[in-house]
Amino acid sequence: MKTHRIALIPGDGIGPEVTAPAWAVLQEVARTYDFALAGTEFPWSCAFCKDTGRMMPEDGIETLRGFDAILLGAVGWPAEVPDSVSLHGLLLPIRKAFVQYANIRPHRLLPGVEGPLKARDFDILCIRENTEGEYSGAGGRVHQGTEDEVAVETAIFTRTAVERILRFGFEQARTRRGKLASVTKSNAQKHSMVFWDEITRELAAEYPDVAVTSYHVDAISARMIMAPESLDVVVASNLFGDILTDIGAAIQGGLGFAASANINPGRSAPSMFEPVHGSAPDITGRGIANPMAAVWSGAMMLKHLGEADAADRVMTALSTVTAKGIGTVVGKDSTGAITAAVIAALQ
Repeated sequence: MKTHRIALIPGDGIGPEVTAPAWAVLQEVARTYDFALAGTEFPWSCAFCKDTGRMMPEDGIETLRGFDAILLGAVGWPAEVPDSVSLHGLLLPIRKAFVQYANIRPHRLLPGVEGPLKARDFDILCIRENTEGEYSGAGGRVHQGTEDEVAVETAIFTRTAVERILRFGFEQARTRRGKLASVTKSNAQKHSMVFWDEITRELAAEYPDVAVTSYHVDAISARMIMAPESLDVVVASNLFGDILTDIGAAIQGGLGFAASANINPGRSAPSMFEPVHGSAPDITGRGIANPMAAVWSGAMMLKHLGEADAADRVMTALSTVTAKGIGTVVGKDSTGAITAAVIAALQ
């Protein structure tokens, strides 16, 4: 029996509340398809940071390197640890150290889920550059606490990173409907975004079977709301992709359905899978967190690990459950009830 070693980082807030159900679903489908998932749980979180002064141990990256994949719940508890500390102490170091340069977020409505739009037949795959750009962390502050204080945040765009994320997007478009939207703001950002546009045009010549359209980020934001069915694969920088995928989550029914994958396409290190919704301190402990985004992220993990049939089975189970109206209305069904319904749909 094939065994996949998974690092489990439940994290903060509702992270543990959705990671446990997702893990239960994944274990159930693994039994059906005759493979094993061996999980090792790590308590790295804001609570861990308050106890130790670090979001993860000094050797955390090397510890994770030996796993086949990472399943993450949520990171952040701003009332206890500043987001700038928690994000830069756990999530971003993992993404960068393991060259998880492709952040993939699917946006479509599951059966029975009502989104805020008239449109229902959309299927958008957002691909966000995940290691540099506006979140590079380059910059600093001087003269702090004085009238002359200055803060500088420098976006870093390398040809290597821009080319590889665009190429990844082109390859994904080839497996779908053959359309790629490249997102910039090159009318206002005349260096980094013009650079991105130029590389898009260069690569488009290598993919004549893919229809390429370049959009400014404000224009495609409107298009995702007014005509989401016109979009297929969307590729954007770290900041623009972050914002656009929140729009995507909204139009697919909310953050409870928004899954994501942080992929190392070269498979030289583990990839990481996580729901988009964050730690949601306001509903922590109430038993109403929707685990579907975590389960969907788990399905993406199975597919990445080569268990495509099992991944499809999980997504079919989610669709079966939502078609019955379970988990489709925020707060109506408990976390436990949704989880039980998904597991029953697998059997």
